[in-house]
Amino acid sequence: MEKHKPYEQIFGHKEDFKVKYRFYSLEEGGRYILPNQGIRSNFWYEDPDHEHNWLFMIYPEFEDENGDLIEGMVNQEGIARMWILSPDNRPYHQQRIKVGTIGYFREGSKSTGICEVTELIGLHENPAA
Repeated sequence: MEKHKPYEQIFGHKEDFKVKYRFYSLEEGGRYILPNQGIRSNFWYEDPDHEHNWLFMIYPEFEDENGDLIEGMVNQEGIARMWILSPDNRPYHQQRIKVGTIGYFREGSKSTGICEVTELIGLHENPAA
């Protein structure tokens, strides 16, 4: 498997925000095994202005307990850096994502984990199209 290249190196700026996350257990309808760093789970959050099937392309990078990026399989719960991949979508999310926003990791139509926004980093400073 190819090593994950950090998004900060790819995009040239800091993450948009951080979340505290927990992947659902298999009994809760979650994954059979935990994902690896680099998974492209879509971050979804409730808001009356967007449709349930929208794909936001907000992807996670998972940290260890020291704040370093994890290589390989990620933890069941912890902290993730969140990246809005499309600068065109950043203004939409700037108006809606706040500390305390509850969201979900989604793989297709399935929610695999729950998240809470804990910190805004570059959401309002990172480039928009």
